Amino acid sequence: MESLKLEKVLNARYNKKCDDYLQYGTAGFRTKANSLEHVLFRMGLLAVLRSKIKNAAIGLMITASHNIGSDNGVKMIDPAGEMLEAAWEHIATKLANVEDSELISILKYIIEVENIDMSKNATVITGRDTRESSPVLLDAAVAGIQALDGIVLDFGVVSTPQLHYIVVCTNTKGSYGDPTLRGYYLKLSEAFKRTREDKVNNGKYIGELQLDGANGVGAIVAMEFKNYLATTLTINVYNDGNGELNYMCGADYVKLHQLPPANFPLKQNVRCVSIDGDADRVIYFYMDENEKFHLLDGDRIATLIATYFKELLQESGLSFKLGLVQTAYANGGSTDYISNVLQIPVACVSTGIKHLHKKALEFDIGIYFEANGHGTVVLKKFVVKTIKKAALNLELSANERAAASKLLNVIDVINQTVGDAFSDMLLVETILHAKGWNIAEWEGMYKDLPNKQLTVRVSNKNVIRTTNAGKQCVTPEGLQCEIDKIVSQYKRGRSFVRPSGTEDIVRVYAECENSCDLDKLIVDVALSVYRLANGVGPKPQLL
Repeated sequence: MESLKLEKVLNARYNKKCDDYLQYGTAGFRTKANSLEHVLFRMGLLAVLRSKIKNAAIGLMITASHNIGSDNGVKMIDPAGEMLEAAWEHIATKLANVEDSELISILKYIIEVENIDMSKNATVITGRDTRESSPVLLDAAVAGIQALDGIVLDFGVVSTPQLHYIVVCTNTKGSYGDPTLRGYYLKLSEAFKRTREDKVNNGKYIGELQLDGANGVGAIVAMEFKNYLATTLTINVYNDGNGELNYMCGADYVKLHQLPPANFPLKQNVRCVSIDGDADRVIYFYMDENEKFHLLDGDRIATLIATYFKELLQESGLSFKLGLVQTAYANGGSTDYISNVLQIPVACVSTGIKHLHKKALEFDIGIYFEANGHGTVVLKKFVVKTIKKAALNLELSANERAAASKLLNVIDVINQTVGDAFSDMLLVETILHAKGWNIAEWEGMYKDLPNKQLTVRVSNKNVIRTTNAGKQCVTPEGLQCEIDKIVSQYKRGRSFVRPSGTEDIVRVYAECENSCDLDKLIVDVALSVYRLANGVGPKPQLL
């Protein structure tokens, strides 16, 4: 690097001011906002290097998703709209934590090892959520990008899925879509309208829903979608930004507590949707005529999508390798239904959307969802080309061509780059409309096993090590044997434990056939964790 560039990299304003060790994970960096300015500056530098080595635009999204408002974070988006590759997660972690005196040497090392041609141009596409700290952190990222003469394309306040969309559109020269916010809204809304066939309502389906915007950027996106969707879908938005971000609202709150969000009027048997702070997760729920709360999570969404894809493939006469990817948190009821009734292959991978996405790419059509509502559908290019040919093939029957055309419209509703709350919501609405179902009929596809989650505070989370996609404990010795013994006492019982990625807590999941047994099952497992992990802290508390 030239001396001028070295001087620009050494920016005293963004010197490291905290000693906390920060690790780049599935969600990028995420912690208290006041600890992140130097990290954003350095991620700006790294994004430029990444852009040069990939010869493509890289995304930098400033968000802490479903975390509280005082937190913030940053995640890097690779050229195809995917998460940052694992090897560079380690590089990002190293760069974020080195002392200021080592910054130049670590940059030189990255450039040399990765053989980066510094003469190449670099473009970084930035976006941020609605947090008060986001503008300051954006300034830090821009300073880092410009310190290495990178070009900044800033899209302001956007959802995480929107930035993923813009990155892939930019790098595919518009073949995936127009790389603008207007292009995003038009692509999804126009495809959605085509699926309606001039009928807003069909059977028991009513084209209206209530949406919890988590007081985040998703509320802004929802209001904009209302303009593009017009009369095809009525969206009533609550928690629209006037309250505290993610506080007693949002998909994470609804899923974990299995309760409706605050400031959200429930009407009997009306479809309700909750998204998270950066709009990449979506959860459905409703209240029945007996005022009982019903949750339809990522497992339900994945199962509905898999059912519809299988039906359209059969109707079109097309044959592809269709598969579904879950994590250990997937309800056993959904896994049994997919495997035994739908007879669609199911894969289980470690928690983290990057693991699901990678596994889904092994199928011709891969459907993946975490139980928290984060997921999407990915299709190989030859699949889309084959479906397009089938839709125009006069040698096929009218019904086969019609099914292929429906598949094309459904594909255009999907944001394949990442889990997208609004894309997923429109896909669910498309399928419910096609089937003429209300939300109760959707829920009636199969029965969930009663389940709960619980956290246990321990002195060192690292004493818990797992294998088999997080379903079995390796350490501490004897813990898995105790879990197996406890679970064996309950019909269709299952439980696993998982250390937190950031705190000294262990998360416990349990399910069984009889809801009356569930509390005893999960508490017994939690007590075993507490005892064998030799933790010091409060007794386990149910979430």
